Amino acid sequence: MTKKELHIISTGDQPVDTFANIAGEINEYVDYFHIREKQMTAQQVYHMVDVVHKRGIPLSKIVINDRVDVAWSMKVSGVQLAYHSLEVDVVKRHFPQLRVGRSIHSLQEAREAFEHGADFGLYGHIYQTDSKPGLTPRGLEGLKQLTQSTELPIIAIGGIKPQHVKAIIEAGAAGIAVMSGVLKAKLPLKTVKEYVQVLKGE
Repeated sequence: MTKKELHIISTGDQPVDTFANIAGEINEYVDYFHIREKQMTAQQVYHMVDVVHKRGIPLSKIVINDRVDVAWSMKVSGVQLAYHSLEVDVVKRHFPQLRVGRSIHSLQEAREAFEHGADFGLYGHIYQTDSKPGLTPRGLEGLKQLTQSTELPIIAIGGIKPQHVKAIIEAGAAGIAVMSGVLKAKLPLKTVKEYVQVLKGE
């Protein structure tokens, strides 16, 4: 079985040092850390990556949301593109060294992202989550339909708790992405180990 990935995504409301300290603590269990700070300037994102890297997180594990310029200049692993970002094929053409993810909300978007060279899609929200109040979750059935209809590896996101992971993987996801479930847990290291244990099928 292909290894299932664990992505940890910054919440946008934690101090940089808090995120960096937690990242340093859980680093060995995590495949990718996403810097998703929509309120930050390019300079601030650059600084955050520097702080996180100095806490021992390899640049090869860091993904930056939207800011292709910062991702390229810091030589991180990749970039996560939103609906308002540059198109996948544009980024792939000009920055071929970057691993490119795309936020996915439909089968059509997943197919287009795959055709344009995306390396993975971030799809959600799967379960009810405080970050998407009032919006109906897409659920396991939506995830299953997507994974069965596209070759794009899909990373599931949204309200995912350790007890949900088995069903998400069975629905065809290539991995999961977690924000507050780990970053705002009382014991982040203990919590991340619970996710990883299920991801490994233990």
